[in-house]
Amino acid sequence: MIEVEHLTRRFGDFTAVDDLSFEVRPGEVLGFLGPNGAGKSTTMKMLTGFLPASSGRVRIFGQDVATQPLAISRRLGYLPEGAPAYGDMTVLAFLRFIARMRGLSGNLLKQRLQTVATLTDLSEVLSQPVQTLSKGFKRRVGLAQALLHDPDILILDEPTDGLDPNQKQQVRDLITNLAEDKIVIVSTHILEEVSAVCSRAMIIARGRKVADGTPAELEARSRFHQAISLRFQQPVQAAAVFAALPGVAEVDESEGGLVFRLFPQPGERLFHEVNAAIEHHGWPLDTLHIERGRLDDVFRSLTGV
Repeated sequence: MIEVEHLTRRFGDFTAVDDLSFEVRPGEVLGFLGPNGAGKSTTMKMLTGFLPASSGRVRIFGQDVATQPLAISRRLGYLPEGAPAYGDMTVLAFLRFIARMRGLSGNLLKQRLQTVATLTDLSEVLSQPVQTLSKGFKRRVGLAQALLHDPDILILDEPTDGLDPNQKQQVRDLITNLAEDKIVIVSTHILEEVSAVCSRAMIIARGRKVADGTPAELEARSRFHQAISLRFQQPVQAAAVFAALPGVAEVDESEGGLVFRLFPQPGERLFHEVNAAIEHHGWPLDTLHIERGRLDDVFRSLTGV
């Protein structure tokens, strides 16, 4: 597994990552969240050994990144921010170059090239120079090079950056499948990505960890958790009735009494009381929706965004 202990990185007087500790185990997809400048990319670079830590340490499968970087790099695939590549090389030449740097040769090299080209949907552009590709295709080339040696760990910094909606879904499906036998860390600012592919989410702000849990656990911290949204077929005078129900903390009314949102007090569930009130008054209900919670609401409250 990955063990991070008191990891800190300073650039002069500025502390980009501040005393960060966490673990990631096989089969987990960890979503690494934070606003721009929170320290996500700096942490990714330290996990891979690309950037040394100012203090603290990272161990991967029991090996220290600082003292055994080559042994660790053989088991790790990294998609860095910006997907750097040699622009004058064709996609095939670039991937072949990376494969040889990874020690692949012969039939295994050919097999892995074919596999990753198929997984990342690059077959149609293999003969094109990298510099002629769109941002989305360049991102997929970066993902392909990270997968070439079939690593045990994938560290992906903004893996769907620049992709269209269909391509994003393909990459998310790929990450989900790869996670069956790998550790995957996904750094992202796209909150929907966390709910789509991650089994766990960690939020950092100003270089510090401010939350860590499953997406459902984080959503439960939202003020929208168990909130009830109602739309009636015609306007009703329901605000005062709803506000008087046990467990209701706040009632929002809109569209002249046609739409309501009821926020619960912490730990309360409102459905039975709300449903009973609607039946008692005979209000013509159109839709009723119970919210799971909103990750963006939690994100903003914890990061000050």
